[in-house]
Amino acid sequence: MIKSELVQRIAEHNPHLYQRDIENIVNAILDEIVAALARGDRVELRGFGAFSVKHRPARAGRNPRTGAHVPVDQKNVPFFKTGKEMRERLNRDDPGAAEADD
Repeated sequence: MIKSELVQRIAEHNPHLYQRDIENIVNAILDEIVAALARGDRVELRGFGAFSVKHRPARAGRNPRTGAHVPVDQKNVPFFKTGKEMRERLNRDDPGAAEADD
């Protein structure tokens, strides 16, 4: 699912809201998550999961085409850990259960 599909699904479930307002809300939520991660904060959405930033130190990499060693700079990468409730919903025995909960 892409962001525009998410906005469309929310609009279908909430016909009293304008689609542009829903899009603004979704964008605001995502922007706040990104801003918090940029500050080094952790974002936890109970039942869904937690976003955090992991630091990857500089290392020596290898070009797969030539086999030459190349330096790889340090970087921060986003990390997502699913929440317990999401894991339980995804691992139910009934394969249609996740769809029925919409």
